[in-house]
Amino acid sequence: MLHLQAVLHHISDLELARTMMKKALRHGDQVLLEGRERVRDLRAEGATVNELSEMLACYGGELARGREVTFKVTVVGSPQLLHPVVGDEVHRVAREALGNAFLHSQASSIEAEVTYDSAFLCVRVRDNGCGIDQEILSSGREGHWGLSGMRERAQNVGAHLSIWSNPSTGTEIDLRVPAKVAYPRSQKESPWQRIKRGASGWR
Repeated sequence: MLHLQAVLHHISDLELARTMMKKALRHGDQVLLEGRERVRDLRAEGATVNELSEMLACYGGELARGREVTFKVTVVGSPQLLHPVVGDEVHRVAREALGNAFLHSQASSIEAEVTYDSAFLCVRVRDNGCGIDQEILSSGREGHWGLSGMRERAQNVGAHLSIWSNPSTGTEIDLRVPAKVAYPRSQKESPWQRIKRGASGWR
């Protein structure tokens, strides 16, 4: 969608639009392949240690191309193996946050931070852009599932999602997942049991 919206801005230049459309179609094929791979990976016992930060770096780097914005990913703590179901939901929330930042914030700087703590897994996405309108922040944008979808995904894995936004300072999205949910410990316990147990720990 981001690529196709970019095409709209260059539609007067037919050759450039043709090139960008081809790129968007290639990206669509890549997304379909990634979707199949993610379904397959959910059957595995866990994700590779650096998978989350690497995927966010790759996705953000792709969004940053052709834009006047700096982007970086920071890892705090020692990377841990993530449960595949939880890791997938966390990745999707972070992707949505990055997509919103690049598309709507008009920021000159966007960053993601992944923190592996003994008590929780934390993913932050922050920008120095124009902020989110408070009405949209509380009720969402009509016809869009972004913010409400992020909150629903967070709730599904027993995580806590916080969103701070101000026109003068930008936006920060903070997702915290209890360690007992994020990091697989017992193969005898199902992921949904772990999620339920982790969710009960939030007050």
